[in-house]
Amino acid sequence: MLAPILAGILTRDLRALRREVEAYSDETDVWRVAPGLSNSTGTLVLHLAGNLQHFVGGQLGGTGYVRDRNAEFSLRDLPRHELLARIDAAVGAVERGLASISDAQLAAPFPQAVGGVTITTADFLVHLAAHLGYHLGQVDYHRRILTGNASSVGALSVAELRTAKKLQP
Repeated sequence: MLAPILAGILTRDLRALRREVEAYSDETDVWRVAPGLSNSTGTLVLHLAGNLQHFVGGQLGGTGYVRDRNAEFSLRDLPRHELLARIDAAVGAVERGLASISDAQLAAPFPQAVGGVTITTADFLVHLAAHLGYHLGQVDYHRRILTGNASSVGALSVAELRTAKKLQP
């Protein structure tokens, strides 16, 4: 029961990340680093897409994805359509990787030690969702600072959650 909930949260937030990237009026701003910040939106997109494709798609879904974490932080100036394609690939990895995960698998250790520790798959998936949300907030502020546009893209919408049902008036 937990796997579909986690998949719903991760895909909702990846869709919001996509909307953030699309909301930049100037594509080159995606790669600008604002004073006081260490990463651009482009870098964060590469990092988040690579992270989820590796841990969820590769480790849980058996996709064979090979992560190049160094490239996530060193590649620059990829066109917006490439960043969007990587976000879409991460959505696919999450959907495939969590489609058949059982509660027993969630209670078992994650297949790969992370940060020198073992952790249950459920705990690690919750961590990945929090990690995505943390960086999604950074991307939102980056976009607002560089574009001067304070408009929301509707990130973290409860209405986008898997079990959300509209109330009838």
